Amino acid sequence: MGANHNIKRYGEQWPSYRIEQGLAILNELKKWVVISGGWAWHFMSVENHTEYKHAHDHKDIDIFVHPKNVAEVMVILQEQGFNKVWTRYDHMPSNENFRRYEKIDWLDSGKQIRVTIDFFESSTVETITVNGWTVVEPKTLLSYYSNIHSSDKCWAVKAAIKLIAKDKSPVGNVLLSKNPLEKV
Repeated sequence: MGANHNIKRYGEQWPSYRIEQGLAILNELKKWVVISGGWAWHFMSVENHTEYKHAHDHKDIDIFVHPKNVAEVMVILQEQGFNKVWTRYDHMPSNENFRRYEKIDWLDSGKQIRVTIDFFESSTVETITVNGWTVVEPKTLLSYYSNIHSSDKCWAVKAAIKLIAKDKSPVGNVLLSKNPLEKV
């Protein structure tokens, strides 16, 4: 589980290059993967929302890949310059056959950026389609915050829990990317 947020930092936004780099690889993988974690909440949020750091976790990209699509996704990742990175989770028993891939890109400014993809293999993920993106179904996604994802304090997760408890869909709801300290 993620650490509590420092609410004094609630106005901080993700740099545009982080979003652009994530979208670039996700567009390459779009037809082969199910998007999870912060990027799933991103796509479930209203379009053109402000990219607040505390709304969605964009530090990495979490994807599920059906076993029949694993080879295709691995080829795309290699073609895009991603390499397998060993983690402490690689030798743990898992139903999801976890892998991590990373690449280092250089921005025009000379700044280095690491793009990390956490890759889970599964044929049983419940999904929905939002604006052409296949994402983990919201209730299922929330269940992953006890074992797969760690940023359970983000605004989207907290808002989705409340909305689902009221039998409301979080998809397209402004609360997924809204500062909870602001008045509605």
